[in-house]
Amino acid sequence: MESIGSTRLFLFLYCLSCLSALTIVVLLGVWLVSFRGGFAWQSDIAHEFNWHPLLMTLGLIVLYGNGMVVYRLMRYQRKKKLKLIHASMMILAFIFAVIGLKAVFDSHNLKDPPVPNLYSLHSWVGITAVILFSMQWIFGFTSFLFPGVTQPLRVAYLPIHVYFGVAIFILATAASLMGLLEKAIFSLKDNYSTSSEGILMNCIGMMIVIFGFLTTMLVTKPQWRRQVVPEDELLLGDRLSEEDNEKLLTDSATERPAVTTD
Repeated sequence: MESIGSTRLFLFLYCLSCLSALTIVVLLGVWLVSFRGGFAWQSDIAHEFNWHPLLMTLGLIVLYGNGMVVYRLMRYQRKKKLKLIHASMMILAFIFAVIGLKAVFDSHNLKDPPVPNLYSLHSWVGITAVILFSMQWIFGFTSFLFPGVTQPLRVAYLPIHVYFGVAIFILATAASLMGLLEKAIFSLKDNYSTSSEGILMNCIGMMIVIFGFLTTMLVTKPQWRRQVVPEDELLLGDRLSEEDNEKLLTDSATERPAVTTD
C-alpha cells in the first residue's frame, strides 16, 4: 500500500506543476500581447506568428505533460477511463501543435520576400518532436484502444510507448527553450541583456524548465505508478501481465475477501 506521506508528496508536486503550467500560460499571454502586439491570422502575418509559441507550448508542453501524469493522478481508476482521457488530451495537444505549425509556416511563406523554413536547430528539433508525437499517438491508439489487438502485443509495446512518451516531452521542452532564445536574439538583438522583454522571456523559459522537471519526476517515480485493480481484467477483457496478475491476487487477498463485478 502507498504511504500517506508518499501520496501527500505526489499531490504537493502535482500542485506545483499545475501552478508552474498556469504561470507559463499567463507569462506567455503577457509577453505576446504586451510586447508582441497580440494575435491575428493571415491578414497580419507578423502577429499570426504569435500563435506559434502559444499553441506549441500549450500543446506539446502543458497538455502533453498533464496527459502523461493522468495515469499517476488517477491511478486507482479503471484503465478504460484513463485510456480515453489520456488519448483525448493527446489529440487536443496534437491539434494545437498543427495550428501552431500552420501559423509559423504562414509567417514565413507569406512574407515578402519569403523566409526559408526549417533551417534552424530549433525547427529541426521541434519538427522531430511533432513527427514522433504523431507516430506515438497513432501507435498508442492502435495498440491500446483499437479492438482486436492481442494482449501480448500490448504488453510488449507498453515499455516502448512509455519511454518515447517521456523522450518526446523532453524533446519538446528543449525545442521550446531553443525557440525562445532564437526569438529573443532575432527580435531584441543588442537589447536582450537590458530589456524587460528579455527578462520576461527568460522567466518563461525557467518556468518551462521547472514544469519539465516536476512532470518528469511525477511520471518516472515507481511508487506513483498506476495501481492494478481487479476491474481491469473483468471489465476490459484484458489479460494482465504475470507481474501485475501476481500483485492483483496479493492485493485482493489482503484487502478484500473477493473480487466482485459492478
